[in-house]
Amino acid sequence: MASRCEITGKGKQHGNNVSFSLRRTKRVFKPNLQKKTFVIDGQKVTMTVSTQAIRTLKKKGILAK
Repeated sequence: MASRCEITGKGKQHGNNVSFSLRRTKRVFKPNLQKKTFVIDGQKVTMTVSTQAIRTLKKKGILAK
C-alpha cells in the first residue's frame, strides 16, 4: 500500500516517543490509509485514501454512504 493519500497528500510524520522520565526516542506517525474503489465515468478506480478524506467525501455527498 502506498504511504501517501492520493487525494489529500497526507503522509508519514516524524516525532518523538516521550517516556515518563522524558527520554525521547524517534518514532513515525503513519496516516490511516485505506484502499477504496470509486466509480468515475463508469470505470472502477482503486485509490489509497486517508480515512479523513473518506469522511469528507461522504459529508460532501460525493461518495455514497
